[in-house]
Amino acid sequence: MKKYMFTSESVTEGHPDKICDHISDAILDAVMAGDKMGRVACETAITTGLVLVAGEITTKVSLDVPKIVRETIRRIGYDDAAYGFDCNTCGVIAAIDKQSPDIDMGVSKAFEMRCKKGGTKDDAYNYQGAGDQGMVFGFACNETKELMPMPIALAHKLCKKMTDVRRNGKMGYLRPDGKSQVTVVYENGKPVCIDTVILSSQHSPDVSISQIEKDMRKYVLDTVIPKRLINRSTKLYVNPTGRFVVGGPMGDTGLTGRKIIVDTYGGYGRHGGGAFSGKDPSKVDRSGTYMARYAAKNVVGSGAADKCEIQIGYAIGVAKPVSILIDTFGTEKVSVDKLEKAVLEIFDFRPAAIIDKLKLRRPIYSKTASYGHFGREDSDFTWEKLDKVALLKKALKI
Repeated sequence: MKKYMFTSESVTEGHPDKICDHISDAILDAVMAGDKMGRVACETAITTGLVLVAGEITTKVSLDVPKIVRETIRRIGYDDAAYGFDCNTCGVIAAIDKQSPDIDMGVSKAFEMRCKKGGTKDDAYNYQGAGDQGMVFGFACNETKELMPMPIALAHKLCKKMTDVRRNGKMGYLRPDGKSQVTVVYENGKPVCIDTVILSSQHSPDVSISQIEKDMRKYVLDTVIPKRLINRSTKLYVNPTGRFVVGGPMGDTGLTGRKIIVDTYGGYGRHGGGAFSGKDPSKVDRSGTYMARYAAKNVVGSGAADKCEIQIGYAIGVAKPVSILIDTFGTEKVSVDKLEKAVLEIFDFRPAAIIDKLKLRRPIYSKTASYGHFGREDSDFTWEKLDKVALLKKALKI
C-alpha cells in the first residue's frame, strides 16, 4: 500500500504478565548460574496476593523458589500493600517436577547420532536434538538503527522511560504497571510520522490526570520520540480511562508467555509457536528464535536486503532443522537463491551450535523479560551482534 498505519504496544516490567516472565527467567538464571546444563521449563501465574510457579526443572542446584519470587517482585517495585501487591506478604506456591525422560532422551542424544546419520561422534553439534518440534521466526528491517520495526522500537523505549522516571523520582507517583502504544504512518513502505501515542501508567490516588499528562509529555514523550516524527496531527492519550490506581496483579491476572508479540516485533514480523521466558536454551522456541534474529539482522546489516524474515522448522530430538525459509519481501539486492546459500554456509541452525555461538548457557535471561528480546544494546544479547556482516558481504560480493 502507498500509505498505511501500523500499531505496536509494549508493557512495563510491572505489568502482571511481565512480572510472571521476570519470575520464570529469574528461576532460569538461578539454575544457569550453578548448573549450565540444567533443564528448565518454568511457568508462573500471579493474581491478588498469590504467585504460583509450576513446571519441569532438572538441575543439581537447590532452588529457593519463594526467595527468588519475592526478590524479583521487590526489584520490580511491588514492595508495599498500598500498591495492591506486596512481595513481603504474598503467598507463593511451587509445583515443580523434573523434565520427562522421554524428552531428555532426544535432547541429550539427537536422532542423527542414535541412528548414526548425519555426523560422527566427533561432531558435538549433532549430539543435541531440538527440545521440541515447532517453527520459529527471526526478523530485521532498516527502519531504525537497531534494525527493528519503528512502532515496537519506540513503544519499548517509552515503557523503559516510564520505568526510569518512576525510579529516579521525576514521576515518583507512578507505580510499576504500565503500557505504551505507538501508531506509525508509512508511505511507500517507509515510516514518515507518528499518528498516535498512548501512555498508561498505574499511579498513586492523589495525583491529577492533568499533572500526569503534563509530566508524561515532558519526561517521557519529548525525550523518546524524535521531533521530526511529531506533527500537528499527532495524538497523545495519557491514561485515557481517566484513572489507573488499581494495577498489577490486583488489576489483572498474569501469566508467563502471554506477551509474546511484545517480546518480538510487535506484530510486524511473524511469531512462532512458543514463548521464551522460563525456558533453557535447549528449547528452540527460545534459542532458535534468537538465532533466526541474529541471521536476519546480519543480512539487513550487510545491505543485502531492507527487510529479512527467516523461518526455521524443527523436529523434537533432531539436530538438523527440517526447513529454513528466507523472505526478503522483494527488498533484496542480490538473488534470493544466492542469499539463501550464503546464509546456510555462514550460520549453523542446529541447537548445540546455536547455544555455543550465542553463549546461551549463562544467567542472562532476567534482563530479557522486559522491553523486548531484540533491538537491545547490551553485550549479553549476543544475537544482536553484526559480526557476520563482513562474511556475508564477501560471500554475496556486495
